[in-house]
Amino acid sequence: MLDWTWITTTTTAAVMAMLSATGIYLGIILYTRLGGLRSFSKMSSFDFAITVAFGSIIAATVLSEDPPLLQALVALGSLYVLQFGLASARQRFRRVSHLVDNQPLLLDGATMLHENMRAARVTEDDLWAKLREANVLHLDQVRAVVMETTGDISVLHGDENAPALDDVLLTGVRRGAA
Repeated sequence: MLDWTWITTTTTAAVMAMLSATGIYLGIILYTRLGGLRSFSKMSSFDFAITVAFGSIIAATVLSEDPPLLQALVALGSLYVLQFGLASARQRFRRVSHLVDNQPLLLDGATMLHENMRAARVTEDDLWAKLREANVLHLDQVRAVVMETTGDISVLHGDENAPALDDVLLTGVRRGAA
């Protein structure tokens, strides 16, 4: 005989999950409106970590009674305050930005920069995949490939006859693996 209890729930548990989901959803809307668009950005590894923490708190709150809804809202609010505080400190103090943020790294210009690729732990196969993803049809189109602060890889490319890459687009990008 099959035991179906693992896919069922009680009415009370279902109602509590709905109330928790509604409460946490409204809390997220409120905090995001107060914190601004940057609340769920992926501009730095810190932003990514905060977004994962948000998801973890939300999931735990909706699916179990511990943490209670109010405790979860306080935890979310605390993370929003910390994120806002750090974002403000990054804007005001360059030293904080250097401490918290990864620096973008040039992986490819006219040729692959193997030392930088090793430092970023990116293989040639990874790079080929990113070039295909960016719809590069010929290597002459590639102007630069940059490992961004988030870990994303940006491919700057254009037709062979297009203007050269404006150097300002590589502001803050490390050229060497140092």
